[in-house]
Amino acid sequence: MKKKTKRYIWLGAALLVLIAGIAVWRYLIPYEPAEHAVSAMASADGVSVDDNDNWISFEPSTVLGTAVIFYPGALVKPEAYAPLAHRVAAAGHPFYIAKMPLNLAVIKGDAADDIIRVHPQQTFVIGGHSLGGVMASRFAADHADELKGVFFLASYPDSKGSLKDTALSVLSILGTEDTVVNRKKYSEGRSYLPSNTVYDSIAGGNHAQFGSYGPQKGDGEATITEEEQQSHTAHSLLDWLGNLQ
Repeated sequence: MKKKTKRYIWLGAALLVLIAGIAVWRYLIPYEPAEHAVSAMASADGVSVDDNDNWISFEPSTVLGTAVIFYPGALVKPEAYAPLAHRVAAAGHPFYIAKMPLNLAVIKGDAADDIIRVHPQQTFVIGGHSLGGVMASRFAADHADELKGVFFLASYPDSKGSLKDTALSVLSILGTEDTVVNRKKYSEGRSYLPSNTVYDSIAGGNHAQFGSYGPQKGDGEATITEEEQQSHTAHSLLDWLGNLQ
């Protein structure tokens, strides 16, 4: 009887582990880049694209300004931001999309370290989408002397990423139809930003269209196209980059 009881206990434990594993696996399924995002991974229009183990680089043939380090949103593959990266790089700003373990920036918040180290001749801003922006601000808070600014796409800083007492330039962009971002935490996040932070609202924009990976669960329905939202985002970023001191 004791052997049967132990066997049932082991079978029950194994079943629980299997169920937990399936649940975790389903949760960690990433958002795949759209077909046109994959196409944007090709070198073209004066931008050379290189994909290594730690980041994807978009290098313009002629560098005209500050380089950009980008942290992807949670469970979004980095290639999904290739169209936006290509736009910004084509205007003369090198753009580096950091790769994250399990596509979660919270696991590798210091991903920018290696990018900065390998490109000592460049000056940098850092930013990200959603969770990526939160983790980018935490890095910036600890490395303010290595950066010129921080930008947030549908994101905000928390207390660990407070930039209020830094001299960094900050840009925050949010779509009016975004129902993924926590509006209460977004408002609270303003208290961790400098008074001269630039805020930009994209009328009709949602959460997912900052990247190119299709609809996102819980998001609002955009009333503008992904092309329009990313064009607005790129122009806002470029205006901000052009005004950096």
